Amino acid sequence: MQFVDRVQITVKAGDGGRGCPSFAQPPYTRYPYPDGGDGGPGGHVILRTDPNVATLLDFQFRHEYVAGRGGHGGSNTKTGKRGEDLIVRVPVGTVVQEAGTGVVLRDLAQLNEEVIIATGGRGGLGNATAHEARPGQLGEVRELVLELKLIADVGLVGFPNAGKSSLLSRISTARPKVAAYPFTTRYPVLGVVQVPQRGVFVACDIPGLIEGAHEGRGMGFEFLRHVERTRVLVHVIDMAAVDGREPLAAYRQLNEELISYSPMLGERPQLIAANKIDLPEAQEHLKRFREAVTEPVWPISCATGAGLPELLHAVWEALQR
Repeated sequence: MQFVDRVQITVKAGDGGRGCPSFAQPPYTRYPYPDGGDGGPGGHVILRTDPNVATLLDFQFRHEYVAGRGGHGGSNTKTGKRGEDLIVRVPVGTVVQEAGTGVVLRDLAQLNEEVIIATGGRGGLGNATAHEARPGQLGEVRELVLELKLIADVGLVGFPNAGKSSLLSRISTARPKVAAYPFTTRYPVLGVVQVPQRGVFVACDIPGLIEGAHEGRGMGFEFLRHVERTRVLVHVIDMAAVDGREPLAAYRQLNEELISYSPMLGERPQLIAANKIDLPEAQEHLKRFREAVTEPVWPISCATGAGLPELLHAVWEALQR
């Protein structure tokens, strides 16, 4: 399935039905009297979160959403039928913005949460209510940008090929693509992690970031937005420097990218997972790394599983705090 996390759409609420300009003249009466009914109101456009919707993919193929218009008023003071509401289902974690201005209209972060995003027009008055029949009001039209930010307890961050996907596949039932080349993971992947005798949490494998990600380089914005909702960050570092990236420099550089994107991410609890500790080159790097940082470091190996139980318990404790 293709992962889509940002789209632009147009929504239009239903127009109100027009009022009826009708007159009645019963038998044996001299003068007719107005009996035109009011028009029905137009339907609203409603956004509702749905647990069965995972991405914004459907919006790639349909960009316009229109609610039902109100029925016209009839004679004998009959009121027009109300227009049918249009319910647009979106994933949990969808942020609704106004196109052009970027103003956030609603952050739909709860299950089955909904918002009326475009209001239907009022029905026009019939001549039984007003001096003359009136047309209905037009329904509201809005240009929207929908942006999906995945909701996870823990975000796995790191440079390409650090081992984030391997870690997620070892600790959860998720099966992200794992291969020995950069940018194997092209979109965020969620996995449910079971911590023995503790509980469960949701982890998100954030695709590899690069220098300048906070400026939009690579897929920076597309990936960094998913880090914002996480409660704890696990920084996965290639301690063996397989790709030639010195571990300490990589750690500091990626932290700068996170803070440059959002200063709040610098305050997020963070654990350091020193991966690939089973390789001979990792031991010397690990010693220097521990001397240079004040944060606790958890040596792990996604290949052998070494250190993973200790890391999971540390993550669980961080979540409880």
